Amino acid sequence: MKSITKLMVVAMLLVAALVVAPVAATRSGPGAKEISSGDTVYVGEEGLKFVADFGGNSGAGYNITRLIYFSGDTAGQSIPVVKGSHTAPLTLSEFDVSKALATTTGTYYAFNDTVTVDKKNAAGTVDIRVPNVNLGVVLNNSEDDRIHSVDGKSVTRSADLIFELDTNLAVGFKGSTAPTMNIEVTLPGGGVVTEFKNAILTDVKINETTKFYTDNFSLAGATAGTYTAIAKWPEGTDFYDKGYDSNSVSFEVLTKALAIATDKDSVVRGNSFTVTVTGESLKNYWVRVKSGDAKSPLIAPGQTAIPNYGLGDEWNRTIRTNAGGNAVIQFNTSSTGTKTGTGTFTIEVVDPDPKTDNTDEVKVKVEKGSVTITTSGTGTYYIGEEITFSGTCTDGDEVYLFITGPNLGDKGANLTHLGPVTSNDPGSFTKVDVEADDTWSRKWSTISADLGAIDAGSYTIYAVSEAKGKGDLSDARYALTSINLRTGFLRVDPIGAVAKGDDLKIAGTAEGNPDNVYIWIFGKNYYGGDSNKLNVESVSVESDNSFSKKIKTDDLAAGQYFVIIQHPMGVDEVNAGSFTNVAGSIGWDTNGNVGRNVVGAATSATLTKLQAPAAASALVDILESANIPDTYVKLTFFVDEAYLFIDSIGTKEAGSKFTITGTTNLAVGGTLNVEVTSAAFQPGEKGAIPEFTGVADTVVIEKGDGGVNKWSFEVDATGFKPDQYIVTVDAIEAKKTNSATFNMVEAGEAPATTPPAGETTTPPAGETTTPPAGETTTPTEPAPTPGFGALVALAGLGAVAFLVLRRK
Repeated sequence: MKSITKLMVVAMLLVAALVVAPVAATRSGPGAKEISSGDTVYVGEEGLKFVADFGGNSGAGYNITRLIYFSGDTAGQSIPVVKGSHTAPLTLSEFDVSKALATTTGTYYAFNDTVTVDKKNAAGTVDIRVPNVNLGVVLNNSEDDRIHSVDGKSVTRSADLIFELDTNLAVGFKGSTAPTMNIEVTLPGGGVVTEFKNAILTDVKINETTKFYTDNFSLAGATAGTYTAIAKWPEGTDFYDKGYDSNSVSFEVLTKALAIATDKDSVVRGNSFTVTVTGESLKNYWVRVKSGDAKSPLIAPGQTAIPNYGLGDEWNRTIRTNAGGNAVIQFNTSSTGTKTGTGTFTIEVVDPDPKTDNTDEVKVKVEKGSVTITTSGTGTYYIGEEITFSGTCTDGDEVYLFITGPNLGDKGANLTHLGPVTSNDPGSFTKVDVEADDTWSRKWSTISADLGAIDAGSYTIYAVSEAKGKGDLSDARYALTSINLRTGFLRVDPIGAVAKGDDLKIAGTAEGNPDNVYIWIFGKNYYGGDSNKLNVESVSVESDNSFSKKIKTDDLAAGQYFVIIQHPMGVDEVNAGSFTNVAGSIGWDTNGNVGRNVVGAATSATLTKLQAPAAASALVDILESANIPDTYVKLTFFVDEAYLFIDSIGTKEAGSKFTITGTTNLAVGGTLNVEVTSAAFQPGEKGAIPEFTGVADTVVIEKGDGGVNKWSFEVDATGFKPDQYIVTVDAIEAKKTNSATFNMVEAGEAPATTPPAGETTTPPAGETTTPPAGETTTPTEPAPTPGFGALVALAGLGAVAFLVLRRK
């Protein structure tokens, strides 16, 4: 029973749905103005009337007052209706559909004044649409093949055309009630006609189909030029001058039966160009390169305008035009492999019909491209640096690089390994790919395992569009640039003397782009490491070629030391063999073994078995070997026992301001802690509050005269009581301390400020703040011969602060 009830409910809902959503009907009758429920009307129509029995309700057509659009079940857009009369003569309700009223299109429900606005109370429905007419112009091959539009295209006089109208008006009209349109054609000279080549284009009736056609017309004898057409609503119709005319179309009638044109008069070899053939619509033609061969521009494969690419060859193909009588054909040129020849080529189009003599041709010039090359930087480089070569190439997909210079071969040498290049052998050159934007780039290291050694001097770099060496460049495109290579060298800042506890700074520049430099230090019983172990400091070289290393002196004994700074000259790693560490071109271990096995000679030494002067001399002998590319700078410096002196202070008055000064050999910029505290000590009475006065702060060491640095401390004794005071000066880093005392008396009681007889502000007897007699910190140039020799010879170097040694 429940199932039957459900079926009845569903059936009732379907009936209700049919009432509120009727199927669109096609109206007819006198003037097609009387509207039945479900009919379609169009925005722009005027004076529409409801039939008397609208919606099956007798007399409904006389009293409908409004049409309402619903969004779901919610009433929205409303169109007013002029109510009909029930008195003689009876009149039906009328309404207009204007753009202003029907801003929403779709199904509208009709109501009178006596019912509640609800879909179920509607007398019926009307479907409102916007009229749409689309005009086209197509080839009239047959009624079954009107698919090729010529709108915006060029056609020849041999074509037959027809206008096509596609509308949505057939839904609302049928038979004799269908509205009509006029198609206006604007001629090349500016005149407007509605009859063209025997085709009548007025009163074109829109019948019951959505797409229909005018009379066809032939272009035989038509004036060359551009034609434009538009379908318009004639004056007196509801849609006249309301913006519902069709779109416009155009086509060009050509003067020639067959023509060919190119997009480029000239092209650089390696690029493509296109030709456009204009002829009859959908017709085959021959396109060819006159006197074509493998070095001619070739027709690109896979083009839609070549329906059967297998017919013909790469410079002679059958092509087919489109509906507009056009075909675009791409030709490729090559700058690699079998290169396209240079010169002017003639491209010809031929009508294959033997009854015609239609042909046309166009000329295209193929030219060689160009190659450019530039270098990074100034053009002068140190051996070991990396150079970037870059440029452009419009004559190929690859650039071939080679270098020329002393003893590098008549044709030039490969940049990678300096082997000779051979013309027409691409593998013998350094080859670089050209990017899509015609640019190329290659980095070149002036020292590498593959390159080996290259001498300082002037060289020329060639960039060529094909594998051609020097002397065979007459048919190639190329460019060149020159570079100058210099030997890398060291420049080291002055060192001089350093107080024990201060950091020793070794700094300078290393030209030649090394990754590191190496610092060797020798002194009495000292080889750079702890417990008589050999140690070498590896210091990174920055991008600006500078290097810097701070070395602690806390554990160094006072005396003279010798430094060797080693430049690897681009060889940053060697086969260390039994050595555990590498320093440029030589190996070393903490046991003091240093050296390198080279062809024909074994260069090695155990430095820790030698006294410091001999160890330094042995290392220099190794670096001076002709088989070692490294260069070096040798320096000496002194470590002095740190001293910290306080100048005589004298007696001061309470409440005064005064300065405590002193001297030191500690480095400029270092800090000292200074304390001034009361020195008095005596028993106090029970319950008494002890009083202490003093002051403390830090001061910075400043540069003094004669190599003696100075410091000063300002004291404001306001609030100080008369007493004896202790001054303590402490250098934390250098672990050096000194102290002195002075007396402070009541104001007005202080004696003269002249230091007492016998007091001095200079260091005690036996101590000095300057280098030993005969030594100097002025930079000197070393002797050209290698080695230090005996200790006396080493000391003779003095405090060498700046020295540059280049390997020749």
